[in-house]
Amino acid sequence: MENTEKQKTGKHIESFSSKGKSIFTFEQKIQIIVESIQTTMSVAELCQKYYIQESQFNKWNAQFLEVGKKLVSVNSTREIIGEEVTKLRLENNRLKEMIADLVMRYDIVKNSFDRLAT
Repeated sequence: MENTEKQKTGKHIESFSSKGKSIFTFEQKIQIIVESIQTTMSVAELCQKYYIQESQFNKWNAQFLEVGKKLVSVNSTREIIGEEVTKLRLENNRLKEMIADLVMRYDIVKNSFDRLAT
């Protein structure tokens, strides 16, 4: 009985590892990290559940947090850039109106001089 439990455990471990290295997909890693946040289970228990080292879990968690920080930073930058683009578009429209007004005034003055010259 004890031997069959070891065989089942061994097969389970083999399904998650290849040549001693974990072959977790990106989605599985994220699921484990999210589970660590949502559960009252300790990191040690969680690592034991998935047959991973705590150092490996900590590496995944650090990478997850780093990516999260970058995404938040990018989104903040996009918001700032979006606001600046809106302001620049308004300024551009205002300047186009000014140029159109100056061109019209120039044409009026030029036509007045042309009439006087003839």
